[in-house]
Amino acid sequence: MNMSSGNGQPVIRRLSEQVVNRIAAGEVIERPAAALKELVENAIDSGARRIQIRLDRGGIDRIDVTDDGCGMSPEDLRLAVERHCTSKLRDETLVRISTLGFRGEALPSIGAAARLTVMSRLHDSDSAWSIRVEGGAVGDVEPCAGPPGTRVLVEDMFFATPARRKFLKSPRVESSHAENVVRRLALSVPHIAFRLEFDQRLILDLPAQDMAARVAAILESGHADGLLPVEGQRGDLKLSGFICAPSVHRATANGQMLLVNGRPVVDPVLRTAVRVAYRNVMEHGRHAVVALSLDIPPEQVDVNVHPAKTELRYADSAAVRALVIGSLGRALGTGAGVAGVRPDLLQSRGASSARIWYPPERAADAAGMSARLAAPSPASIPSGTALPPGFAESTLPLSALPAARKAVPDEPETALADMAPAIDHPLGAAVAQVLGTYIVSQTADGALVLVDQHAAHERLTHEILREQYLGGEIRAQRLLLPEVVDLPARQVEVLLSFGPGLARLGIEIEPFGGTAVLVRTMPALLGKENPVGMLRDLAEELEADDLATPAQADALDARMDAIIARMACHGSVRAGRKLTHEEMNALLRDMERTPRSGTCSHGRPTWLKLEKADLERMFGRR
Repeated sequence: MNMSSGNGQPVIRRLSEQVVNRIAAGEVIERPAAALKELVENAIDSGARRIQIRLDRGGIDRIDVTDDGCGMSPEDLRLAVERHCTSKLRDETLVRISTLGFRGEALPSIGAAARLTVMSRLHDSDSAWSIRVEGGAVGDVEPCAGPPGTRVLVEDMFFATPARRKFLKSPRVESSHAENVVRRLALSVPHIAFRLEFDQRLILDLPAQDMAARVAAILESGHADGLLPVEGQRGDLKLSGFICAPSVHRATANGQMLLVNGRPVVDPVLRTAVRVAYRNVMEHGRHAVVALSLDIPPEQVDVNVHPAKTELRYADSAAVRALVIGSLGRALGTGAGVAGVRPDLLQSRGASSARIWYPPERAADAAGMSARLAAPSPASIPSGTALPPGFAESTLPLSALPAARKAVPDEPETALADMAPAIDHPLGAAVAQVLGTYIVSQTADGALVLVDQHAAHERLTHEILREQYLGGEIRAQRLLLPEVVDLPARQVEVLLSFGPGLARLGIEIEPFGGTAVLVRTMPALLGKENPVGMLRDLAEELEADDLATPAQADALDARMDAIIARMACHGSVRAGRKLTHEEMNALLRDMERTPRSGTCSHGRPTWLKLEKADLERMFGRR
């Protein structure tokens, strides 16, 4: 209620300390997980070697955090529950902040909103001491029993601020947020053991371990064939960590664990960089699984942006993005067979709206297929063109595929002889082609590999187009009869505005009335691919992208991979194409040599792996 003077003018008054603390609590402690975060950060800063956490009903009823850190004296306890009292901030310029906490707001904010009890004992002390705060009312420091270290007990969260309490979610949802907080903090300090219990049910029990083992445990990446290490440096910036292959992804970004100078953050700059790095190797709408740590000079980053201390401000955000995108790009630029997915065939993946259906070849079209396939013969590639490693000797063997013909089974002796030299490769030796779409191969360790021939060939075509584009070597092939493509007027306008950029891709267009464009040339790499479908897809790509505007410098370059991906899709071998053993093995070898060939241009996996142990479990042998 407003206070006013006799003439009706509002009067400014000083709020009580209790009300101030409750207002501050709303900023710092928005839910039980936020209180848990502050308490665990304090435990980490205390030098603890083991932290034990218990929650009841997602922390709404009870949060119990115990550590074996340095502990506090009675005098320290009194100050710890007062606002803006901290032992961690020694630089009043707020620049060189080396601890997770530094504001001195956590305990008083929690005590203002809940019933708080802090029990602590120094390692060289004979007894422990406790202090209690209820709804902002601070009690006396009293002696108690307890081991060295600190135990913080929070009960009845938001009992003093019922308006905030009624907006809490269900215990299940609050527990999920709390678990996510603990996982992120546990990742930042692998040398500290963590134990987490919800309602007397064990959730995490992590020993002190090295970073690789902690990442594997936190990301729960046991279903992946392996984590890819990441290392990168740009000036004073250093990036390290581990990432999962593109075929391991989630519906949300909760699988992205990001640290900056050891501090867990939910930073839009880093998340955007991760998304861009994975954009062309992952299904649209899915999120990568990564654990990354950025080391940056303290004077180049501001952590004092938000009370939760999870958002940052960088002096040079462009350099940070470039480092992350470049480092992840190098880690992802491996050939197929290095990392992939072991599918769980006992559980249905379910349909994905991002899936793209590729129709099989019709028999009537088979005779002319070799002329329409994407890959060039070695002789057709311009001299000096930069190609991915390995393409110089074996440039997309599918380029010379003969027309589809009646399959003739190989003689057993011939098939076995063909397998011998190839089986030691990461993707093994081709055994058969099934359903006219998938290649089955066997590796030296007895695993089975399944390859989607269209998805694989699409990525190989994509990489050649990309390398030729970067080298300025995409050759245009003039059409004997220019093709007229009818499009909505808006899409015609968009395509024509990017005419010079499309010309660099070998696509020469010109206006042909209000709702059509005339196509005069197409990339030679795509052979006689019909331009109608591809131009319509490209128009939709550009129209849907708000960033791709001619007024923005290098706008088309920013979307080039997406455009090349669309071209590669139209120029790749379709499902239903019969392949010989030689052609299948040649495709496998090129996949192993080609960067990013673990996924197609749309992010779908090109290969899946079933270990011998997986097969034994499926058949009940284990």
